[in-house]
Amino acid sequence: MAESKARKQGCGAEYYLVNGRVITPHRIISPGGVQVEGEYIGRVFAMADGEIPQGAQTIDVQGAWIIPGLIDMHLHGGGGTDVMDGSPEAIRTIAHIHAKGGTTAILPTTLTSSIEELRLALDAMQTALEGETGGARLLGAHLEGPYFAYEQRGAQDPRYLKNPKPDEYLGILDDYPFIIRVSAAPELPGALDLGRELRKRGILAAIGHTDATYEDVLAAVEAGYSHMTHLYSGMAGVRRVNCYRVAGAIESGLLLDDLSVEVIADGKHLPGSLLQLIYKCKGAEGMALCSDSLRAAGMPEGNYFLGSGEDGQEILVEDGVAWLRDKSAFAGSVVTGSQLIKTMVEVAGAPLQDAVKMATTTPARILKVADQMGSLDRGKYADITILRDDFTVVKTIVGGKVVYSS
Repeated sequence: MAESKARKQGCGAEYYLVNGRVITPHRIISPGGVQVEGEYIGRVFAMADGEIPQGAQTIDVQGAWIIPGLIDMHLHGGGGTDVMDGSPEAIRTIAHIHAKGGTTAILPTTLTSSIEELRLALDAMQTALEGETGGARLLGAHLEGPYFAYEQRGAQDPRYLKNPKPDEYLGILDDYPFIIRVSAAPELPGALDLGRELRKRGILAAIGHTDATYEDVLAAVEAGYSHMTHLYSGMAGVRRVNCYRVAGAIESGLLLDDLSVEVIADGKHLPGSLLQLIYKCKGAEGMALCSDSLRAAGMPEGNYFLGSGEDGQEILVEDGVAWLRDKSAFAGSVVTGSQLIKTMVEVAGAPLQDAVKMATTTPARILKVADQMGSLDRGKYADITILRDDFTVVKTIVGGKVVYSS
């Protein structure tokens, strides 16, 4: 298996998870178990069929759910740290905090900032990628900005918004080949050329913080954009132009099968009705769950910084979500992985199997790592999450190694 996208994260011994309810891409095996061989999955079995060798090491999960490790393809921080802090220790803290929430793989995400701060954050990520995190594995980097529409900036720092220019982004893409996703507003001058460059390099081009119309989105898809960053959040919907209604980015994401979408499923950014609508339009195969979590994830409510402490913006965490200080916009979420599944089941009414798929199989496919993770299949990484019925995490396993146990 290639190591270019999913970095190795530890190596466990051979053992068996037993007496669980196992969710595979096609069925639920109950009671069932999973054989772990080093850092890979050996097999998935029904307890009635699976002959466990005498003396083998077992972990009895006592009826809990055994599911693929959760993949968070968009997050900024946790545990009091932010990607923009520019330190490998911050990245490792984020990986540890999200592992406690059942997440086994993360795509650390930058914010709109000065180029100097962006490079500092990417340098730190590069160092973190060279070693183990002790928590979730690192998939690479996601650049969220600075190529966004001012009117849809949300909590992105307006001081640094700009149009994409090759003399800037080519150097960044060349210097940091672990960038695997870039979000941008495709209607900006130069953004279609950016999309073509990303497609050429095999980097996921995502539409985000955008005022794009349906026609703009069609042009973006033709240029290589294939995903939408936190649908509904930071993007325009239908509007009137000379009395005629024009579809916006939101409607485009719901309509176009060529676009996958992600949603911030914290129960705050989107109500149940919109989550249901997206699920109805895109299905579990086209809809991924993300946290978009900030440094306050896993921390008490109160005052924090979005981005770095030196050049970030003050935010307020209250009522289970992060706000700009004036409460003019949400600044991001404070949840971790298993809470996303809980929201889709309890608020949006999705079946558990589909909610799990949205947090595992679907993001793995979108990020082109489905050959390595995202489902409980023989030969894939033993990235496994064990959940109780109330969605609390019993254990998080990364590469066969237990990195969190309740």
